[in-house]
Parts: sequence; C-alpha cells; structure tokens
Amino acid sequence: MDFRPHGVCSQLIRVDVEDNIVKNVEFIGGCSGNTQGVSRLIRGMDVDEAIARLEGIRCGNKPTSCPDQLAWALKQATGRV
Repeated sequence: MDFRPHGVCSQLIRVDVEDNIVKNVEFIGGCSGNTQGVSRLIRGMDVDEAIARLEGIRCGNKPTSCPDQLAWALKQATGRV
C-alpha cells in the first residue's frame, strides 16, 4: 500500500502488512539513514506494537515526523482509520 505523508520530508511510504505483521516498509525521500533504520527495526513487528511505538513522535517543532506518519500508514493499511 502506498501512503502520502503530510508535514515531513518523505514524499511516499510503501507498506506491506500480512497477518498483522509488518513485512516491508520503504520511504521515498526523507533522511535516508533514519528512514532505513526505522524500516528495518519494525520489519517483522506486530502492527499494533509498531503503531504504539511510533505514533506521536515529533520532528523538531513539527507536529509530526516520518515515524509518526508511518504509524498513520500502518493504520490505513490495516483499516484502522
């Protein structure tokens, strides 16, 4: 599933979820090292656990961040929004 984030540098987040497990995450744009790290850390994680850990993280003065937007992408991918 493709998700267009808002308020961050990343332009697109691609998410694959199967049986409520994060199979793969790919960020297009953004801080490459950070987004690759987040993607690898949550691979294989339960979606609910990933959302709980990522939701609400802010980037500087912004009200959101790439991890927060990933939480929104996971919610959308699993029909929680």
